[in-house]
Amino acid sequence: MTPRFDAIGLVVSDMAASVTFYRRLGFAFPTGAEIEPHAEAELPGGLRLLLDTEETVRSFLPQWQPPTGSGRHSLALRCEGPAEVDAVYEDLVGAGYHGELKPWDAFWGQRYASVQDPDGNGVDLFAPLAAAPAE
Repeated sequence: MTPRFDAIGLVVSDMAASVTFYRRLGFAFPTGAEIEPHAEAELPGGLRLLLDTEETVRSFLPQWQPPTGSGRHSLALRCEGPAEVDAVYEDLVGAGYHGELKPWDAFWGQRYASVQDPDGNGVDLFAPLAAAPAE
């Protein structure tokens, strides 16, 4: 038996707010997902992003409580180039989402920025600063 990585799951406090945020980033949630207790968007490569409301999680794990303090995970989204990192960051911040880290040229060779989704989960935006040398 070999388990395989299939999905990323997030617990959300407001399904409509989370679906709106992730749709803005290009995630294809089905129509009506905003009012469901569970929603899924298929990702490139066959992975899925799963969103479950806090109430859904408590339906099978009654003692569940939202975490407190800073998170230890983030979703990383590769952009087409440095300009797209800047544009997506500005679009999200302009729409009222929290910009955690303004776009900058990171020492590891990427244009890099970080925003937070409605529940405070990190969403990192990145793109290589220069094209890789030809081999």
